[in-house]
Amino acid sequence: MKWTPAIVIAFCAAVALGLSPASADEAETGVVNDYPTFNRADYIYGCMQVNGNTRIALERCACSIDVIASILPFKEYEEAETIMSLRQRGGESVAQFNRPEAQVIVHKLKQAQLEGELRCF
Repeated sequence: MKWTPAIVIAFCAAVALGLSPASADEAETGVVNDYPTFNRADYIYGCMQVNGNTRIALERCACSIDVIASILPFKEYEEAETIMSLRQRGGESVAQFNRPEAQVIVHKLKQAQLEGELRCF
């Protein structure tokens, strides 16, 4: 991956907005940030590409991934992202990712994304 200025800005913004590994406050409240910074920054970067590379888009996209993380454990997020990525290939080799079990996993992510959009945009 090439580190373009937009990626660097999104990454730095994610860190500045507190999207880093679990803090002492989170440990005390029982809330654990199990989304790696890279994945949060990657989401924010993609979201900003779709919604405009503005400060407002950055804030809204960071908010959105926070909402998703509060709803969906990282393991489920990662599974859904993997399924959606593999589905884009098409063909028989990815037919198993169109089964009802996979659809449920992807549906959970889409519901969390929708909640993020409702709360943040």
